[in-house]
Amino acid sequence: MDRVDPPTSPWTPAREPELDAHALDRLPWPAVRRHLARDPRLLLAVGSLEQHGPHLPLGTGTLIAEHVVRRLSHRLGILRAPTFGYGVNLRGSDRFPGTAGVRRKTLHRAVNELFSSWEDHGVSEFLVVTASRSEPHMDALLMALTSDARTTVIDLFALDVSRHRAGAGEPEHAGEVETSLLLYLRPDLVRSEAVHDAPAEGRQLRRYFGGRPLTPPESSGGVIGRPSAADAARGGAILDSWIDDLVALLSNGDAPPAEPGP
Repeated sequence: MDRVDPPTSPWTPAREPELDAHALDRLPWPAVRRHLARDPRLLLAVGSLEQHGPHLPLGTGTLIAEHVVRRLSHRLGILRAPTFGYGVNLRGSDRFPGTAGVRRKTLHRAVNELFSSWEDHGVSEFLVVTASRSEPHMDALLMALTSDARTTVIDLFALDVSRHRAGAGEPEHAGEVETSLLLYLRPDLVRSEAVHDAPAEGRQLRRYFGGRPLTPPESSGGVIGRPSAADAARGGAILDSWIDDLVALLSNGDAPPAEPGP
């Protein structure tokens, strides 16, 4: 795995504090009211506390979704809510210490209750961003209902980044894409010495990501894919691609693809 320094850009992780101007939890309520009067949209990152192999942190999905939401908030001038850091995890994750999640109906109810409060305050559109391969997780978010507000759910892994990948575009968990993203965002949290490949294909791959009770093979350590192909520059390119595509789509009022994981 080639661990290179992230490319220098105006939005490197070192400058992330500059992206907090529209953070809901950093503003007093009169400022929130004024902002919603100008732009009644609200961004919400939904993460997870889930194993990502022996080399990535449990909060990988949260770190990725939160970074994307912070940049979208800045680029589009939209308020962003504090990150919801728990999700519906992939089956088999319960045998990895530290992994913790909620049931589909629990996530669905929690998001509904939050949306209800914010809708009462004038939010007319919710933009939910998540980075999860769990089908029940996506189902819970896609079923979120409001009285009148519009809800758009963005599954980052449903967006096409094949041009930035070294390998094929098969589904993965803690593989090339996620490892590249963490090498760019938080290289201090990546344990490069623990990286190993554990590719899966065919029926096994479909069953694992289809939500059935199949645990990763013992030898995989929770990895599905080839994290050895990852590098930081690729992670930065993927993030930039996501941000540019989502800014273009959301600026035009279009909804990007939001499908459950394969």
